[in-house]
Amino acid sequence: MKKYSVLISSIVIILILVGIGFLLPDQLERFTGSLQLLISETFGWYYLLLVTLFLLISLYFLISPAGKLKLGKPEEEPEFGRLSWITMLFSAGLGIGLVFFGAYEPLSHYAMHSPTGEIGTPEAATNALTFTFFHWGLHGWGVYSILALALAFYHFRNDQPALLSSTVQPIFRGKVNGIVGKVIDIIAVIATVIGVATSLGFGAAQLNGGLSYLFGLSATFFNQVIIVLIITVLFMISAWSGVAKGIRILSNVNMLITAVLFILMLVIGPTIFNLNLFTDTLGNYIQTLPRMSFRIAPFDEEIREWINSWTLFYWAWWIAWAPFVGTFIARVSRGRSVREFVFAVLLVPSLIVFIWFTVFGGSAINVEQSGVDLASLSEELVLFGMFMSGDFGMLLSILAMVMLVIFFVTSADSATLVLGMFTTNGSDKPPQRLKLIWGVLLSVTALVLLYSGGLQALENALIIAALPFSIVMLLMTLGLIAVMTKEGKKARNK
Repeated sequence: MKKYSVLISSIVIILILVGIGFLLPDQLERFTGSLQLLISETFGWYYLLLVTLFLLISLYFLISPAGKLKLGKPEEEPEFGRLSWITMLFSAGLGIGLVFFGAYEPLSHYAMHSPTGEIGTPEAATNALTFTFFHWGLHGWGVYSILALALAFYHFRNDQPALLSSTVQPIFRGKVNGIVGKVIDIIAVIATVIGVATSLGFGAAQLNGGLSYLFGLSATFFNQVIIVLIITVLFMISAWSGVAKGIRILSNVNMLITAVLFILMLVIGPTIFNLNLFTDTLGNYIQTLPRMSFRIAPFDEEIREWINSWTLFYWAWWIAWAPFVGTFIARVSRGRSVREFVFAVLLVPSLIVFIWFTVFGGSAINVEQSGVDLASLSEELVLFGMFMSGDFGMLLSILAMVMLVIFFVTSADSATLVLGMFTTNGSDKPPQRLKLIWGVLLSVTALVLLYSGGLQALENALIIAALPFSIVMLLMTLGLIAVMTKEGKKARNK
C-alpha cells in the first residue's frame, strides 16, 4: 500500500476536486476567484522575485564551471538527435498557449488593456510586444530550466529516482524517503494535473471557437466535451506507442506545420512592419527587462490589476507547468552537458517565441489599425478573425487548428508519461494502463474546470495550484546551487 501512496492520494484529491466542480460549479467558481485574488494581492512580490531568481540561477549555470558537467555518466551520449530534442522541448513547453495567445495577447495589450495605461499608439504597439516577450521569454524558460536541470542531474548523474522529492534531498536528507517526500510528490502531481488541464481547456475552447467562427458549429460546453473526447482517444493512442515513436514523430510533424504556418503568415502579413517591430521590440525588451522583472505598481491600482491578470497569471502558469514540462525535458535530455542544456532550454525557445509573437501579434495589431475590429472578438476567436481578414484565411485557419490538435495530443501525451513517472516511484517507463488512467483524469479535470466557470476558472485554478509548488521549487533551487557548485569545483580541479 505504501508503494502506491502517492498514486492513491493524488487520484483521491483530484476526484474530490472534480466532484466539487461538477456538483457545485458556481460555488467553486466563487471560491477559486476569491482565493486567486487573495494570492495575487498577497504574494505578487514573491512570484516576481522567485521567477527572476530562477532565471538568474539558470544563467549562472550557463557560464559557471558546472556547465561542463554532463547530465548522465561521463561516457553517455544523447538519446535523441539535436533537432528532434529541440522540437520536443518546444512542443511540450509551449504548445497550445502559443496558438491561443499568439495574436490575442499583443492585441489585448495594444487595444484593450494596456500594461502602461496607453492604448492605440505606436508606443503602445511596442510596449504590447515587449510585455508579451517578457511573459513568454527568458523568465518562463528559466522556471523550466531549473526544475529540469535538477531532476536530470539527480536522476541521470546520481541515480536518484525521477521524482521531484529527489531534487530536495540536499535540504531534507533522508526525510525525502518518508512523509515529506510523499507530500512533495503529491503536490507535484496536483500542480501538473491542474496546469495541463488548464492548457487543455484553453485548447478545447479555441478549437470550438474556430469551428464556430469558420463553420457555424455552436460554441457550447457540449461541443467542447466532444472535442476533448476525440482528442483524448488520439493522445491515448500516441501515449501507447511511447516517447520514441508517438511524441517524437508528432513533435517533428508539428514543427513542420508550425514552420509552414509561420512562413505563410510572415509572407502574407505585413512583412516589413513585423520585421521592424521585432527589431524595435527586441531592443526595448533587453533595455527594460530588469524594470519589468520587478514591476508591481504599488501606487497604481489599475496597473496593478493588469499585472495580477497577466504577469502573475503567467508566472503561476510556468510554475504549475514546471513539474510536467521540466520532467519531460529532463527525460529527453540525458547525455547533454549542463551548458548545452541551459543554452537550448533557455535561449533557443525564447528567440523562437519572440519571432512567433511578433509575426502573429504584429499582424493582429496591423489588422486592428486598418479598421477591422478584432478587439471586439472573444480571446479564442482573435486568431481566426485575423486570418479571415486577409488572403488565404481558410487555409491558415485550418493549419492552425491542425497544429492545435497536435499540440493538444503531444502535451497530454507527455503529461501522462510524467504523471506515470511521478506515481510509480520515478520509473522511466510507467505502465501503459496507468498512463491511460491519467489521460482520462486530465481530460475530465479540464472539462470540469470549463464547466464550473470557463476560461476564468482555468486561470484561477492555475494560480492557486502554483503557490504550494513554488515553495518546493525554491527549496530545490537552493539545494541545486550547493550541489552543482561543489561538483563543478571537483570537475575543474581534475
